[in-house]
Order: sequence, then structure tokens, then C-alpha cells
Amino acid sequence: MAEDKVAFELVSPEALVLSRDVEMVVVPGSEGDFGVLPRHTPLISNVRPGVLRVYESGQVTERIFVAGGFAEVTPARCTVLADEAMPVAEIDRVAAEKALRDAQDDLKDAKSDADRRDAERRAAVNEAMLKASES
Repeated sequence: MAEDKVAFELVSPEALVLSRDVEMVVVPGSEGDFGVLPRHTPLISNVRPGVLRVYESGQVTERIFVAGGFAEVTPARCTVLADEAMPVAEIDRVAAEKALRDAQDDLKDAKSDADRRDAERRAAVNEAMLKASES
């Protein structure tokens, strides 16, 4: 690996989504987006629903929606374990809108804290997915 690259891996429960050396990756962290460059300070962060951006030659080459998860960063590597991941271009707006309405209905009907948290999480993921598809 070149010293001006960071080894990046994006893994979902279904598959290894992406694995290559990149110039930079911007991750939607729970406290805000953060960029990872070579020689980054080590950290572990929760990942919120949003768009992960991969940069090569100073430009975004990949835009991937992640539904949450966590990231581990070392000076040479960034690994994101995502709950779900898909290229932004593959987002189905109609399905996301329906899933958002369903989650909002479930939130209104929630009988327990666990049901409420699950509905809130699903609503947040689908809201983020819709926002990602607009940009």
C-alpha cells in the first residue's frame, strides 16, 4: 500500500462491499462526518445512517448509503462494519417512502420502549435514505 493511501474496507452482513486502497473516506459518524486519511489517529466510532464517500484523485468516486454500524480507524486502515450498505444510485425511493410511513405508524402504535426504539431507528434509516437519494 502506498503511503498516500488508506486501506478501506466496507463490510455488511451479506458481503464485503468494498475493499481497496483509497485517498480518503468520509464516514457519517454518530457525532458528525469524519474524514479518514493516511496516518489518522486511531478511533472507534458509531456510524449513523447516511452517505459514506470514497475519494480518489481528489474526487468522490463512490457514494454508499450505510444504515448504521461502527467504524474502526488505525493510521493505515479504515474498516466500516455497516448494518446495511448500498450504492446511493440503487436506493428505491418508493420503497423507502413506504418503509418510512410504516415506521411512523409503528411509532404511533408502539406499546413498549423496545417497540418505540425499533420504530424510531427504522424511521431514521429511511429518512436518511431518502435524503441521500436527493443529493
